Amino acid sequence: MNRSERFVPGFERRQRAVGEEYVERAYATADSFTMELQDFVTESCWGGVWLRDGLDDRTRSLITLTVLACSNKWTELTTHVRVALGNGCTSDEIKEVFLHLAVYAGVPTAVEAFRHAQPVVAEYGG
Repeated sequence: MNRSERFVPGFERRQRAVGEEYVERAYATADSFTMELQDFVTESCWGGVWLRDGLDDRTRSLITLTVLACSNKWTELTTHVRVALGNGCTSDEIKEVFLHLAVYAGVPTAVEAFRHAQPVVAEYGG
């Protein structure tokens, strides 16, 4: 697979969002089975959607947290709590998103979201 023109800006955006070490580890541990997935995530998610005009990064982060919680993607949610805090979201905003989830996606989903976010928020001093 040839890398698109979105790869470099996507790689840079991904590094800013999740950290250089995270991205380097993702590529260092990729093999012939998973490398195309890493490139896809870098190009399509970070180089495509996250770099589009129309929504700011804070809004994208809050939407992402909602979608990940509603689809029970807890490892990714934990990662994206860090991204959200790095994008300027406050712990109070994240809390409000998860409380809102309780009504529309169910209390167990909100409980799990809080459970996975709590250590990250505490790490950031929230």
